[in-house]
Amino acid sequence: MRKRNTGLKKFASLHKLLLIFTVVLMCCLGFTGCAKSTASHPSETPPADTSHPSNGSTPSPGDVAFWLTMPDRSQLLALQPVALRFTTSTASLPTIEIDSTQTYQTIDGFGFALTGGSAYLIHKLPYAQQQALLKELFGNDSSAIQISYMRISIGASDLNRAAFTYDDMPAGQTDTALQYFDLGADKYDLIPVLQQILQINPHLHILATPWSAPAWMKTNKSLIGGSLDTAFYNVYAQYFVRYLQAMQAQGIPIEAVTPQNEPLYRGNNPSMVMQPEEELRFIRDHLGPALREAKLSTKIIVYDHNCDRPDYPITILQDSMAREYIDGSAFHLYAGNITALSQVHDAFPDKHVYFTEQWTGGPDQFGANLGWDVLNLIIGATRNWSRCVLKWNLANAPDYQPHTPGGCANCLGGITIGDTITRNSSYYAIAHAAKFVPSGSLRIFSSMPAGLPNVAFLTPKGEKVLIVYNATSTTQTFAISFRGKQVTPVLPAGAVGSFVWK
Repeated sequence: MRKRNTGLKKFASLHKLLLIFTVVLMCCLGFTGCAKSTASHPSETPPADTSHPSNGSTPSPGDVAFWLTMPDRSQLLALQPVALRFTTSTASLPTIEIDSTQTYQTIDGFGFALTGGSAYLIHKLPYAQQQALLKELFGNDSSAIQISYMRISIGASDLNRAAFTYDDMPAGQTDTALQYFDLGADKYDLIPVLQQILQINPHLHILATPWSAPAWMKTNKSLIGGSLDTAFYNVYAQYFVRYLQAMQAQGIPIEAVTPQNEPLYRGNNPSMVMQPEEELRFIRDHLGPALREAKLSTKIIVYDHNCDRPDYPITILQDSMAREYIDGSAFHLYAGNITALSQVHDAFPDKHVYFTEQWTGGPDQFGANLGWDVLNLIIGATRNWSRCVLKWNLANAPDYQPHTPGGCANCLGGITIGDTITRNSSYYAIAHAAKFVPSGSLRIFSSMPAGLPNVAFLTPKGEKVLIVYNATSTTQTFAISFRGKQVTPVLPAGAVGSFVWK
């Protein structure tokens, strides 16, 4: 993760730009990326931020439950005390048509990156507070937001307290037998926190990604920049095998890996460049065969970088030998357009696509950031075939620590852990999906009236879930139409609503 496109932070009205984005969305189901907004820092511990998501008052009897988050924080994932009943009457209103027989991709989940820094902050909390927080995040009762997918780093990311890998050697020395491989610093915070999370949700999806190979394997002998030395391709594949086996021994199954985080960016600490032809060779000739020989079922997902380079995963997937080892492609949205996911999906419809990272820059501009995330990620990524949406990252301190020297200095987590725990905009963006759309859900058809971007899902229990963002500047009364009947909710300007019915 790094700071990018900082000039976009200073535009006068992000909300107006969101309206423009919505017009584009209505035309092509695409969303322009890379807006990283900041604003004056709100009070660090406003009452609305430190509260838990509200179950609200008991709603009046009705067919549809309605959960609302307001851009001014006046309501935060709050169940509305209104009776929303389907009727046969029709009204001349903007209408979202739902068709649960028209299905698209399966959803794996929604969540965050659990960085080493996030784990450190959580693990520092008193045990009872740790448990309460983790149950709120990963539990499955009515008070939890039910995160179902996490991304972790293989070795350090830039949101660790220091850069490291699992086999660091003194300058000039190598360890081709991986004799000194060790999970190291992650045994103190990341692994204990993950073990607690898996006790709460044993079905959690976990994606693991390296920011750098060990320096002695690289062309520049540094954890910053450089490329993987071809002489160590096979050793690095065995490094992945050792990692997966070591994590499994800790009771942490890794579902998928990507070979490199942001493989086209050399400036982070840590970081490593891996061009598409290099990643292709590494997967085809080394990583894929190594995982197969070790009888590991871990998925390999390629790319893990911005939407402006769909040619990167396409180049790899065009190789038939590499393709047999690959599950799909992963994307970020610091550049390009979210429709790149559909471009890659359409080229290789038997391969999956995933949305695996997007930061929020601090201080939080709650309403604008909430709207951007819901519009571009929760709606935009899933409408373009993504099986997951992951935000960067789960937790930070009030001063945006921990991070490495040169790492992201104002990455705002889903929560901020200080004297109190503050729930930020990305917490609520993810919660509006994660709480209601479990793993195994299907995206289903929903129409897109102007100003009301949305996405709909069918859960394994047969519930229908519709997530709507009011991208206009006025309150909208609209209709949800399902099987010949309609219900007419009201959604304030800039608000997000999740609607659930049987």
